[in-house]
Amino acid sequence: MRKADVYYRDIKAGQLIEDANGYTFRYDATYLTSDEAVPISLSFPLTDTPYQSSTMFPFFDGLIPEGWLLDIATKNWKLNPDDRMGLLMTCCKDCIGAIGLIGLEEEEAYG
Repeated sequence: MRKADVYYRDIKAGQLIEDANGYTFRYDATYLTSDEAVPISLSFPLTDTPYQSSTMFPFFDGLIPEGWLLDIATKNWKLNPDDRMGLLMTCCKDCIGAIGLIGLEEEEAYG
């Protein structure tokens, strides 16, 4: 299992989890009760119900670099271009726009 905290404008908005069943995105309870809470995407309206998918959500997949930039990332960090979660956790800490992801260390992810 791998987890990444999802930030919207430097505020923790939720968490993306990859496990044997696929992917889950869940908004953070504190974020949902905040006056500043807005959906991270039109495809993720604010709710306390987790979103689940057997494949990477298109919104998050769209954050991953493409073309020559993906080639540079996969070569420099020795990443598998098919490992979408690994690419998100490595390349999307500071994306263009309002979203950022910070991968959690394995011991934190299980804690």
